[in-house]
Amino acid sequence: MSRLTPRRRCLIAVLAASLVLLPVMTTPAPTAAAAMVVSQDLDDMPFRNPELPVEQRVDDLLGRLTLDEKLSLLHQSQVAIPRLDIPYFKAGTEALHGVAWSNDIDNGWKQVLADRATVFPQAVGLASTWDPGLVRRVGSAVGEEARAYNELNPRQWGLQLWAPVVNLLRDPRWGRNEEGYSEDPTLTSDMATTYGKGLSGDDPTYLRTAPVLKHFYAYNNETNRSAGSSNVRAQLRHEYEYAAFRPAIEADAATGVMASYNEVNGRPTHVDRALNEDVRSWTDETLYNVSDAWGPHAVTQAQHFYDDETVAYAHVLKAGLDSFVVDDSDSKPMIATLRDALARDLITEADVDQAVTHVLTIRCRLGHFDPDGGPYAGTSPDVLNSPAHRRLNRQAAEEAVVLLRNDDDLLPLNPKKTKKVAVVGPLADTLFSDWYGGTMPYEVTPLDGIRERLGDGAVVTGVEGLDRVALRDTTSGRYLSATGTGSTDQVVATQGEPGEAAQWDVNEWMADVATLRNADNGRYLTGSFGPFNTSATTPTGWYVQQQFEFEEQPDGTVLLRYVGYETNESWWSLGNYVTVAADGTVGTGTKAQAARFEREVLRDGAAEAAEAAAEADAVVAVVGSNPFVYGREIHDRASMALGGSQQDLVDAVQEANPRTAVVLESSYPVTMDEDPGAFLWTTHAGSETGNAVAATLFGDSNPSGRLTQTWYGSDADLPQDVFDYDIVKTGQTYLYFEGEPGYPFGHGLSYTDFRYSDLRVDSKRVGKDGKITVTVDVKNTGSRAGAEVVQLYSHQRTSRTARPLQELEDFSRVTLAPGRTRTVRFRIDADQLAHWDVTRERWAVERSTYDLMVGSSAEDIRQTTAVRVDGEVIPPRDLAVATNAENFDDYDDALLVPTTKERGTSVAAGDQQAWVKFAASGFDRPTKFTASVAKGTQGAGTLEVRLGSPTGQLLASAPVAATGGEYDYNQVSVDTLLADVSGVRDVYLVLSPGVRVATFSLS
Repeated sequence: MSRLTPRRRCLIAVLAASLVLLPVMTTPAPTAAAAMVVSQDLDDMPFRNPELPVEQRVDDLLGRLTLDEKLSLLHQSQVAIPRLDIPYFKAGTEALHGVAWSNDIDNGWKQVLADRATVFPQAVGLASTWDPGLVRRVGSAVGEEARAYNELNPRQWGLQLWAPVVNLLRDPRWGRNEEGYSEDPTLTSDMATTYGKGLSGDDPTYLRTAPVLKHFYAYNNETNRSAGSSNVRAQLRHEYEYAAFRPAIEADAATGVMASYNEVNGRPTHVDRALNEDVRSWTDETLYNVSDAWGPHAVTQAQHFYDDETVAYAHVLKAGLDSFVVDDSDSKPMIATLRDALARDLITEADVDQAVTHVLTIRCRLGHFDPDGGPYAGTSPDVLNSPAHRRLNRQAAEEAVVLLRNDDDLLPLNPKKTKKVAVVGPLADTLFSDWYGGTMPYEVTPLDGIRERLGDGAVVTGVEGLDRVALRDTTSGRYLSATGTGSTDQVVATQGEPGEAAQWDVNEWMADVATLRNADNGRYLTGSFGPFNTSATTPTGWYVQQQFEFEEQPDGTVLLRYVGYETNESWWSLGNYVTVAADGTVGTGTKAQAARFEREVLRDGAAEAAEAAAEADAVVAVVGSNPFVYGREIHDRASMALGGSQQDLVDAVQEANPRTAVVLESSYPVTMDEDPGAFLWTTHAGSETGNAVAATLFGDSNPSGRLTQTWYGSDADLPQDVFDYDIVKTGQTYLYFEGEPGYPFGHGLSYTDFRYSDLRVDSKRVGKDGKITVTVDVKNTGSRAGAEVVQLYSHQRTSRTARPLQELEDFSRVTLAPGRTRTVRFRIDADQLAHWDVTRERWAVERSTYDLMVGSSAEDIRQTTAVRVDGEVIPPRDLAVATNAENFDDYDDALLVPTTKERGTSVAAGDQQAWVKFAASGFDRPTKFTASVAKGTQGAGTLEVRLGSPTGQLLASAPVAATGGEYDYNQVSVDTLLADVSGVRDVYLVLSPGVRVATFSLS
């Protein structure tokens, strides 16, 4: 059957309306009993007809479904409907940087890792290429491989892909930093759009796969993620958080969003009406929004926002989520709960139909109801890890490498003169995937890549450089020892000289969180919810039970503290320290019960690496993070510092041989005591990591990666509170950070040089609806071909509100041969310079001069010009009309909270006084103050209006009585103000503890 163009499909739809649609619409919906009988041949049913518009097909199918069948489609695991030949469908396959994993309904919902799919660089590494075209090709490859897996097992590998992650990398301590793209919304949205377009395919109607953006929204901490609230004021909600999600939805590069675990302004995102009222307003296409795993349960069980799960589920549905990811593959509890909601009139069948329509629309576009499966059906498994995808993977890995420093031009190394190389460090000969990565079908480690690059004529030595220690309990004299590799082979303390079973290779990954690998069996010391064993071949699992810390004691001994992730759970009660009983039994206990160990160093890893380094022509030290250790989903980091043993290794080899290049492989920014002179960074870059590293070290690939987030100089540059989402007040990200970064946003060096000249604009003055063309000449003045990422930033000189120091407006990756010049052109719509005007709750392009700056990073600006934009002057606030209190300009100690369970945001004071500021408010002698207030705590409070400052002239003081509940609002008013005010003044509302304000006016 031929595929029709959208135009021909529309023409046929006009004819079909009278021939097909009318009978369907006038035929009553089947009863439950009648629906079990197929009254006509399936292929004659309109929903099976690819020639009809999607909307008509979905309407037809919806009318044929029973209520229970409809409800079943609202679950992640959608049972088949054989009478209509509708196959089983599993929503949600993880595909963040390659097809990663799914759940197997036929094997107890077990997690199944992809082991034939291409594993590309982590998402933060893909973004560091600053190459949207490449990222789209990667998305296309991942989409093809997802289709191939679906062909192999459609029950296991669903075509709704939960990717990309577009949460902004506001704070590098976030445990899931590697899943996002950037701290900048423009770069993030560009990468998300191109990756999503690649996943979706190019057909105007059909989808190769259905990408879903994770996680909506303001989600950048793991600690207390299901019970904490992100305080996000209106300006940052629109300019920062929404700005990452909206462009991909507007570009039809995603088919929905996944709600995040957290609350935003006190309301769980799973019941946030923004899912319907904001997200769906960004496109005319139908979206299929999903919950996160267990998220609907969290509304009652963790967040306690509703006490009744039926009520919670009703609000999840009405908020705009169409898929409940709960109870693994069992949809029956959800169906029962939603039936209860229908019986109690909390939802209507029309609400169900609306959500089911969203589900069916995307499934129709995936080809599920086509007799032949649609144009993307039949994708061959030959695409899995194909030669073309391996070549693409290598290109992505090479472009992702960032050259951070290159003092004295040590790099690139000359392969003809480098005949003896020491490749040292714990990541020299190993690669890691991550929680959202598949199993690599092949691995090229840095040691492999360097050996391959230099060939048989060179001597390449690999040294892991780990300390080998024995841990002797000072009380019993026994040594901590392995007894086998099974889960019941408990670690014990043994007497006598420490054989290999009592020897441990120690690696301190980040901030001194260590793993201990047994020298005898090669397995890792593992917590295993109680008695320790050595069953793990690598640090992995949900709780990652292979993590320990050494605590130095004043007498020179050490305590061994267990820091598996389950120790952060409320139910953990075994104690966090390794204990040794008199009979040699090893267990866990309190710090007071902890065994004191003498750490006997049997092999000095740093010294061993330094010995190899001293004899080499060049040294490559490969250090970094393990994606499962010290930070991952459910666990944030407290520090960015490289682990002590790795820092010692770097210091030792640099001292032994100044011709040392350090390669840092990590999922996030890392700080070191002193940065190496020759310093490369790459994320965990998949199967081709080693080839990419070797190509960069020896100059076959000119480094062109750029950092996508600020690398701060130290932990002291970060706010103490990882929960503080107000980047304006905390000074986070390159947008507002005024300190000296370790490496700035957009930074990355090259082996060649680029000169910028003749920056110009087509007009020095434009209207608010005008367009600005910016051009600059970029010349490769070096001796090597290379790619430069030309970055365009703007800065608004004057504004009524705090504006960023600079904002990325656009970028262009250009490749130039030596001596060649390229004119790089950017096109900016003036409305791109708009910001969110809290006084009128809309976007505004202000009248101002805007600096336009081009350069190689946010700190390396090469050329600057300016444009006058004849935008609008935002008038003084009109407080005579009801003003939403959330639309303040500044605040202190104020919380944002729900006005009602369903809608609205209020300002609240917690257990101490708070204030909010409304700048530049216009007055014409107001006489009355009115406010909508609530106070759920006992006792009376006050709401004051002051001028000029929180302690300035008192204009009004309104008593606020306890209202009985935090959602019970009353109106208070003061009919006589204490001052005669006119002109433009700053107004402050000062709230006593417990007071909430929704709206107010001064009239």
